[in-house]
Amino acid sequence: MRTRSPGAGSVDRVTAETSLPTPPVAEQIPVVRRHHGEDVTDPYEWLRDKKDRKVLAHLEAENAYTEAMTAHLDDLRQRIFGEIKSRTQETDLSVPVRHRDWWYYSRTVEGQQYAVHGRIAVGDSPQRPVLDPGEVPDGEQVLLDGNAEAEGLEFFSLGTFDTSPAGDLLAYAVDSTGDERFDLRIKDLTTGEIVDDAVTGIGYGTAWSADAAYLFYVRVDDAWRPFQVWRHEVGTPADQDVLVHQEDDERYWMGVGASRDDEHVVIALGSKNTSEYRLLAASDPTGEFRVVAPRREGVEYDVAPAGGRLWIVHNRDHRDFELAVAPIGSTSDHDWRAVLPGRKGMRVAGVEAFSGHLAVSLRKDGLTQVRILPLGDDGLPVDDGYDVPVQEEVWSIDTGANPSYETDTLQVVIESLVTPPSIYDLDLATGDLTLVKRKPVLGGYDPADYVQHRLWATAEDGTRIPISLVARKELGPDGTNPGLLYGYGSYEISIDPYFSVSRLSYLDRGVVYAIAHVRGGGEMGRSWYELGRMEHKRNTFTDFLACADHLVGTGWVAPDRLAAEGRSAGGLLMGAVLNLAPERFRVVHAGVPFVDALTTILDPSLPLTVGEWEEWGNPVDSAEVYELMRTYTPYENVRPVQYPAILATTGLNDTRVFFVEPAKWVARLRETVTNDPATRPILLRTEMVAGHGGKTGRYDAWKETAFEIAFMLDQLGATELVEG
Repeated sequence: MRTRSPGAGSVDRVTAETSLPTPPVAEQIPVVRRHHGEDVTDPYEWLRDKKDRKVLAHLEAENAYTEAMTAHLDDLRQRIFGEIKSRTQETDLSVPVRHRDWWYYSRTVEGQQYAVHGRIAVGDSPQRPVLDPGEVPDGEQVLLDGNAEAEGLEFFSLGTFDTSPAGDLLAYAVDSTGDERFDLRIKDLTTGEIVDDAVTGIGYGTAWSADAAYLFYVRVDDAWRPFQVWRHEVGTPADQDVLVHQEDDERYWMGVGASRDDEHVVIALGSKNTSEYRLLAASDPTGEFRVVAPRREGVEYDVAPAGGRLWIVHNRDHRDFELAVAPIGSTSDHDWRAVLPGRKGMRVAGVEAFSGHLAVSLRKDGLTQVRILPLGDDGLPVDDGYDVPVQEEVWSIDTGANPSYETDTLQVVIESLVTPPSIYDLDLATGDLTLVKRKPVLGGYDPADYVQHRLWATAEDGTRIPISLVARKELGPDGTNPGLLYGYGSYEISIDPYFSVSRLSYLDRGVVYAIAHVRGGGEMGRSWYELGRMEHKRNTFTDFLACADHLVGTGWVAPDRLAAEGRSAGGLLMGAVLNLAPERFRVVHAGVPFVDALTTILDPSLPLTVGEWEEWGNPVDSAEVYELMRTYTPYENVRPVQYPAILATTGLNDTRVFFVEPAKWVARLRETVTNDPATRPILLRTEMVAGHGGKTGRYDAWKETAFEIAFMLDQLGATELVEG
């Protein structure tokens, strides 16, 4: 049975039977700014202050309007939530991973929002234990129960989760608001007591000294940029902590961590174009960090110290990077010697070093790959190694949890649009793969009921743009199907094919789901990224439209039944393509959308500004960049024509894309476009205690997802399950 046509949508029925709610109207309070000799008036900038009662009242009014406009979807939301829940093995256990004398894992329990993190001793048997997900493992030591930690909190998220080298202490950090600022706690795993909670307000990342007497952590500046690494002596007041490095160049972010062999504390510094690493022997925590290679503008590198050597992935000599080796004490890139030279069509993305092998992450033909390089007695690669095989048309492969430096096996994770995440043990000597666990999908899920394809669209300039597509097997390109196109396209981040339980609620209603691998991402190598940033940013938007046209032109999606979705910078993509071609889409979801980008990039005091100038350009100092950005940023370019139905979602405490961006955008859309709110509503939904990632408890997150899916399906006229 085919899905219902868009004209049979329930929005029309409800509107006919009930009075239509009145959308909130944001007051216009003009704020005038002068940019490059021109006065620019912004009537909605007053919405920025989240402490202003009037702003909060407006957001609450928007939430109430959204709830009223979607009240008829309550049953559908409940059904979708039930589908997600029924397909999920709620009581489950991760694959235990050995690190020294313990097997570490996490487990979930039906009815509980958060995971329980535990471990059991290795004991006399080195073999991975076989554990029953439905039972508490014998001898379990609970490291952290997320449910207990989250009790009484509306929001709960972990930052660092870091056991000491000897395994007797746990450092973990908690965010209770969604602003990604964490309070640090150190737990004695022998007694279960919190022995230190002196440090608060930190960022991501920690590293232990070898003797666990000290813990290194990161602090952020007023613009939320990680800019300092501090050394904390366990058990002492925070005001005695020592600043070990501060980065004053506002283009650079920093992180801290430990090498896999626990021999080094590593400080990583990076802008969008340039990197620098600093190392310190973990056995000498009060010593001085040394620079691996001084920063050189335009040179990016990553470092994996191990086995008395530095393994370095860098772009000094090749645009798509290469793998080099240097002595452990090297302080200059003059010592770098290539072991996997750069090659056209192959992006070297990273390296993990083990006692006898290297695992190199690659990208080829728009897909991921893992190459294993065996090391000889001299500690160097003995040959070109081998690529881990994958038997799919489109796929994603990555290394999994591999904390041990001394190991004969490597955990790899393979998934696709139809295959759930599958964890394998790779025998490093033979290359044999052994399936350890495939994520359970309940309710009779059969991958054979679905098909996946790699399609290629043609961009304005003739470039071929890859598309990953999945649909039920009985569907064909007959020009009648509803479809959803997802996109991102920034920061060299790749949206690789992945499995999603919630996506099945689309597919089983006959929706064709596709991912547009547009320029600005990293799917096809560094040039793919470079041709979708700065002065080339428009390619990201026109590539997405080319993918939309390809889906329609090949018959996979009906021209009046295409939805689009993107989050964060992908939300900017949504806003830009709506302004360029609103007629292409029936409905759009823009999650935490970066839609007021020009205002943000013009204010150096805000997060995502100075460091972002290398991504978008600097409109403060360059009138040319300012004019270019003004031609595509969503808030500035809304047109008085009919737009698709729009759902914008955000979190009040988001520190990456402030809630004010979608709030202002929705206000301008309502003021400008010609939509009939009965059939093409423009809605804003703000989570009042959440950040960039939305709700954190798994059941709460499923409800949020069900809300979004129900809105999209209703607008597509695809609310009923199809018969296989």
